Amino acid sequence: MVNSASFSNSKYAIVGGGLMGRLLAVALARQGAQVELFDKGHSNASGATARIAAAMLAPLAESAITEDSVVRMGIHSLPRWKELISQLSTPVFFQQDGTLILWHRQDTSDAERFTAHLERNCRNNSLLQLPQKLNNEAVRDLEPGVADRFTQGLFLPNEGQLDNRQLLDALLIELNNLKVHCHWNTEANPDELRKDHTYQAVIDCRGTGAKDGWNNTLRGVRGEVIRLYAPEVRLKRPTRLIHPRYPIYIAPKENDVYVVGATEIESDDLSEMSVRSAMELLSAVYTVHSGFAEARILEMATQCRPTLKNNLPEIKARKDKGLSDLIMINGLYRHGFMIAPAVLDCALELLRSGDSNTALDLGLNITQEANNSEASLCV
Repeated sequence: MVNSASFSNSKYAIVGGGLMGRLLAVALARQGAQVELFDKGHSNASGATARIAAAMLAPLAESAITEDSVVRMGIHSLPRWKELISQLSTPVFFQQDGTLILWHRQDTSDAERFTAHLERNCRNNSLLQLPQKLNNEAVRDLEPGVADRFTQGLFLPNEGQLDNRQLLDALLIELNNLKVHCHWNTEANPDELRKDHTYQAVIDCRGTGAKDGWNNTLRGVRGEVIRLYAPEVRLKRPTRLIHPRYPIYIAPKENDVYVVGATEIESDDLSEMSVRSAMELLSAVYTVHSGFAEARILEMATQCRPTLKNNLPEIKARKDKGLSDLIMINGLYRHGFMIAPAVLDCALELLRSGDSNTALDLGLNITQEANNSEASLCV
């Protein structure tokens, strides 16, 4: 853990008040630093990618489509989320009851390939727990509401989720309690802030708004989610449906609210959800549980996830004579909530000592730049 004394009497500017910006601001302020937070949007995070998310914490499920380093960050982050949430003065919904994977009979071959992929990943990573194959009786024990439609499934133990909007609100309360000076509705330039020598470092957490600092390697990947109020549905845990065109996820939150999503489009388009996406998501979710037929649509939302060219997160650290240090954190892609505590821990170590053993262990890439020369800490 980071030595709190190392940040006493230090001053930091953080640009970007989404998930990473708020987590870092709270962590640094708790450890004695003076923190100023700048964000071009409102304090309710209405423009943040983190507000449009299911916030599933599913390293084994995601191992089917991502690199081992991201999986390791997800494993590291699960217990850290418990710690971070327990330190907040406002309750945040957190659950660790596993993930249920379902498929229709015609998609059995896809499910078999998916299962084999997960089992292979578990053999290569001893920290992952093997998925459990379920017959109809086992499905009924876990999720009685879907047992009439699905005769088999997979259960991924230990995976979890949290309520992203509750968390953002709770972090805002914490920022106020910790007397963090927040500049909402203020568009700040990290390069200009670096000219203020009172800052130990300027930390850029702007997501897709930071394209100017990533040499055209940062792009947006559009995601679309629907929030439903479905009191007739009783799903206890995040549920994923294997499907060749739209492998959907359903994340049950408190008070009969469900977050449903699947789409991933290579585009910076922030316009409203398309008719096609809405029809595919809603028709697919109805095939999982008939109770969704009478659900009420609370919201259809879109957002672009900040993504680097390799779909992996990265931290850049830059030192220039006569300027405050610059730390740039980006590329969390679709895994923001799953890996955020790991990225947080690595960033705090980097700020404290100029290096991060945790980043080396997890495979998080940190690039150091000084006087226009580069040295990579992690590859």
